[in-house]
Amino acid sequence: MRHIKNIIKSTDARIIIVALFYFVAAQIGLWLSFPESKLAALWPPSGIALALLLITGYKSWPAIAIGSILVNVLVYLHFGVTFSTKVVSSLVITSVGNTIEALVGYFLILKFIKNKNPFLRTIDVFTYLGIALAICFIGSSIGAFGLLTNNIVDKSLFTKALFTWWFGNVVSVLIITPFIISWTQEFKTHWNLLRIIEWVVFGGCLALIVGISINNPTSTTIERSLPFIIVPFLLWLGFRFNLQTTTSGILIVSIIAIFITINHTGAFVLENESNSMLLLQVFLSIISISTIILYATVYERKQAQEALEGFNMNLEAKVVERTKELNTEIETRKKTEDKINISNKKLKKVNVELDNFVYSVSHDLRAPIASVLGLVNLAENENDIEMMRKYLLMIGKSAQQQDNFIQDILDLSRNDRLDVIQEEISFEPLINDIFNQLKYSSSEVNIIKEIEIDQNHAFFSDQKRLKVILNNLLSNAIRYSNNKNPQIKIDIKVDDAIAKIVIDDNGSGIPKEHVNNVFKMFYRATEDNAGSGLGLYIVKETVEKLRGNVELSSVKNKGTKVSLEIPNISLN
Repeated sequence: MRHIKNIIKSTDARIIIVALFYFVAAQIGLWLSFPESKLAALWPPSGIALALLLITGYKSWPAIAIGSILVNVLVYLHFGVTFSTKVVSSLVITSVGNTIEALVGYFLILKFIKNKNPFLRTIDVFTYLGIALAICFIGSSIGAFGLLTNNIVDKSLFTKALFTWWFGNVVSVLIITPFIISWTQEFKTHWNLLRIIEWVVFGGCLALIVGISINNPTSTTIERSLPFIIVPFLLWLGFRFNLQTTTSGILIVSIIAIFITINHTGAFVLENESNSMLLLQVFLSIISISTIILYATVYERKQAQEALEGFNMNLEAKVVERTKELNTEIETRKKTEDKINISNKKLKKVNVELDNFVYSVSHDLRAPIASVLGLVNLAENENDIEMMRKYLLMIGKSAQQQDNFIQDILDLSRNDRLDVIQEEISFEPLINDIFNQLKYSSSEVNIIKEIEIDQNHAFFSDQKRLKVILNNLLSNAIRYSNNKNPQIKIDIKVDDAIAKIVIDDNGSGIPKEHVNNVFKMFYRATEDNAGSGLGLYIVKETVEKLRGNVELSSVKNKGTKVSLEIPNISLN
């Protein structure tokens, strides 16, 4: 690694090396292109250009320009284009676009991420994703404009050319760039029997999936599902191994998927090559960014744990040292140790909750998918139209269940991470808007709504959080409503300092033994129409974020009453 860094310190050497890498990457991209359209699902030069600028610095941009010109000549020869003045003009414009794309990406990463390795923090990975989408659009727009102005492509094909170009560049920046950046960083590999077994399992599963794909499975469902089986194994790489191993796994899977698809086999082959390539690109982008995000999240957690352990060790050392020097501060030392013990207990509690959270999330996300796949298999062998309709309804229910769970997770994450926004609240349109959104919920059509709103004062709070709170409470009231005579009463009183909200229904109610636990994470008081177990937990967390209070009382078979007190945040 040090020898490589010493070589690339020379500007001339950098230009030669970068141009060579760029040209070789283009050859690989053309080798992996579709045989009929000659288009590449992944265009490696884009990822190579950005990675090499991050490694060698922006002064290497002439190498990108030179390499781009050579590559574009190669591409035009690949497409059988006859060279002319217009072709040369288009070639130059395309090279300018490629160079600008890499330079803009380099400066945006340094400005917003401030680290040449943007794959070590979750927020940096998301920022990198946004930068990748933006710079690839810039480069593809300039290149497509060059083709259009020189009459190489027709106006009717401009948009298609632009987006085809864009998708290929994005996939490259999401797969090739992380791979190169990771292998230029210092790293240590700790191999043991367990790690070797994990790699063997990964390789064996990958080989098995590839073998089944190539041998054309008789079931379309099985064929379409095969690529997604590798996703948990890629996530496992991100969870257990270093960045180099993770990005290598992503690259291996991507190349295999491309190679299988361009040979007209596998799950991504559709009616034409354009659609096949688009589906393949979406799959490659998702597995890459998802795996890298998981790696960054795990890496951040490890760093935080190490920092906390180091902090605790340093603190204990300082306490011991000060105790030896000043006997008068023994009491202070004891208090400090007590605080550390409390912090450790809280940390253990948080870790337990996090483990439970990960388990529940994985279970609730996978269960609907398993249900859908099972129903699809049943539907394939079913000739009865009525039964197929029932299967479709059940599939829709499973999809809705997963969508609701994902929305709960998003609400919980946003509430925890985003600051409270002060907005003026008008409760009447807010309540009406929520009921309009819930109007397709089961039995909502027959529900009698009694709404009393007494608001004569300006009230300020976070509208999005209030909407999350009320949406959860009202959807629960609808879901567990009385089938014979369903009623929901809403009483809202607003004064200068506080808004008091009472939501009362005559639904199925909650058994007495469950009432004290309903605000706990993933707690379900009933299995009838069971949701994610997050709704009331999100309500409690969101209300506390707004510095309010929430109380719930319920009687089985008689109904539930929820009382909220939300303060006017403009007075804080």
